[in-house]
Amino acid sequence: MFLKNNSIWIEGIPNNKYPRLNKNIDVDVLIIGGGITGVSTAYHLINSKQKVCLVERNKIGLGISSKTTGKLTYLQDLMYSKITKKHSIEVAKEYLNAQKDAIKLVSKIVKNRNIDCNLTKQKSFLFASNEEEVSKVKHEQELLTYMKENVNVEKLPINLKSNYAISVSNTYYFHPVKYVKTLAKICSENNIEIYEESNVKNLVKDGNSYKCYINDNLVKAKKVILACHYPFFVFPFLFPIKGHLERSYIGAANVANNNDISGINTSKNSKSFRYHTDGKNNYFIYLTGSHNLAFKFNLKNNFNNLLKEMNLLKIMPKYIWSNIDIITNDYLPYIGYIDENLLIGTGYNTWGMTNGSIAGKILSDIVMKKNNKYIKLFNPLRDSSSICSVSEDIFSSAKPFIENKIIKNKPFYSNRVLFTKKDGKNIAIYIDDENKRHIVYNRCPHLKCSLIFNEVEKTWDCPCHASRFDIDGNVIEGPSTYNISYKKDN
Repeated sequence: MFLKNNSIWIEGIPNNKYPRLNKNIDVDVLIIGGGITGVSTAYHLINSKQKVCLVERNKIGLGISSKTTGKLTYLQDLMYSKITKKHSIEVAKEYLNAQKDAIKLVSKIVKNRNIDCNLTKQKSFLFASNEEEVSKVKHEQELLTYMKENVNVEKLPINLKSNYAISVSNTYYFHPVKYVKTLAKICSENNIEIYEESNVKNLVKDGNSYKCYINDNLVKAKKVILACHYPFFVFPFLFPIKGHLERSYIGAANVANNNDISGINTSKNSKSFRYHTDGKNNYFIYLTGSHNLAFKFNLKNNFNNLLKEMNLLKIMPKYIWSNIDIITNDYLPYIGYIDENLLIGTGYNTWGMTNGSIAGKILSDIVMKKNNKYIKLFNPLRDSSSICSVSEDIFSSAKPFIENKIIKNKPFYSNRVLFTKKDGKNIAIYIDDENKRHIVYNRCPHLKCSLIFNEVEKTWDCPCHASRFDIDGNVIEGPSTYNISYKKDN
C-alpha cells in the first residue's frame, strides 16, 4: 500500500476558491488566519453590522487545523491537574465549562447549519499505560468528580496497554477541514470578505487603528484579530517567552470496524487515538511521540517510531503527518486583547478544536462589546509567567538556534540533503527522486534560526518557532511571513 505523507483530512476535499487580495481596503475588523479560530470568529460576526475581512496565507482550513486529530472532548489528559496546580480548582472548573460550552457550540452550529462534517458522539477515555501513571489518572478522576462530572471506571476496549482507565460521555469528534471550510462558505455568503494566498508582511499601529501590508496592498483596520497559530511579530506580546512548541506524529490506518471512542494516555510517550469513517472506509487515527520542538531533530526516526508502534497494533497506516502545538506557561489559552484594538487567539495546549471554537465566540463578543464569562479566564495579559517557565522557554528557543548553527549537516540526513554555501550565502539543497535540486536559504526569516529538513513530509522546518517551508522555500506555516527561495544576486 502506498503511504501518503499528508493528513487524512485534506484527502479528497474540494477547495472553495477565494480570491487573492489585490486591492487596498478599509475594514472594521481584519482577521488574520483561516483556521478554526479565524473562521469561527468570522462566523460569529456575520450579524455584527461591521465590515469584516479574513485573510489566509495559503488555503482556508489547510493549516494547523488540518493536522489535528479532530477531537471535541473535555477529557484532556491531565489538564485539570495541571491547571489546579498552577492556579486553583476554581480555575480548572471554569476551563472545564469552557470546553463543554465549545462542544455545545459546535454541535449547535452543525445542527442548525446542516454541516456535513462527520460529527459523531463518542466516549472519551483517559488511561495509564504503566503502573506509575495510575495515581495520576485517579487524581484527574477525583478532580472531575469534585467538579460534578460523571466519570466511569472501565476497561479500555481496544488493544492498547492500559493499567487503569476512566471515561466520560457527551464528547464528539468530527472532520475538522469539512467543518472549517463549510463555516467559511457560510461566512462568504453572508458578506464576510475572504481572501486566500494573501500573506501578511507587516502590521503597523496607526493611532487607534492598524495598517496591515498584505501582498502588495494595504488594509486599514479598526481592529485586528490574530488567529494565525503563532504571531509573526515579537512585540508587543513577547510570545517566545509565553510558552513552547510541541511536535506530534500521527498516522491513519484502514481498519475493519468503526468504534465510537477516543482516548489519550498520561505518560511522556503520549498516545492518543480515535476512529473515523467516511461512509466507505473506517480508519483508526493514532498519535504518539510528542516532544518539545527544541529536541529530537531526526524527524525520519520519529516517524519510524510511529510506524513501529502502529505495526505492534497490527495496523499499517495509509497516511502519516506531524502537527505542532503551542503549550502555554500556565496551560490556559491566550484569547483577547494584547494591545489597543489588537486581539489574539492561540496557545491551545494540543486541544485546538474546543479552544479554537470557544475563542471564536470570545473574540467576536469582545469586538461587539458583549459580555462573555470567559474573557477574564483567558486574558492574554494575565500574569502567566514565572522565572522557571520563562527560562525554559528561552532555552527552548536558544538550544535549536545554537545547535543548528553549529551542526547543519546532520548525520541522519540522506545524501539527498546538503547544507552549504553558494555565492557567499548559507543555503540548503534537497535533491528529489528525479535528481532535481531544490535550493533554499538556510535561515528562517522570523528570527534567523537555521532550518532542519523533514525528509518524510518534504518540508524545511524551523526548530525554534515552527515556521515551515515547502521544498522550494515557499512559506506554508508561520510565524515567518517571507519565503526562503534561493535567488542568485545579480
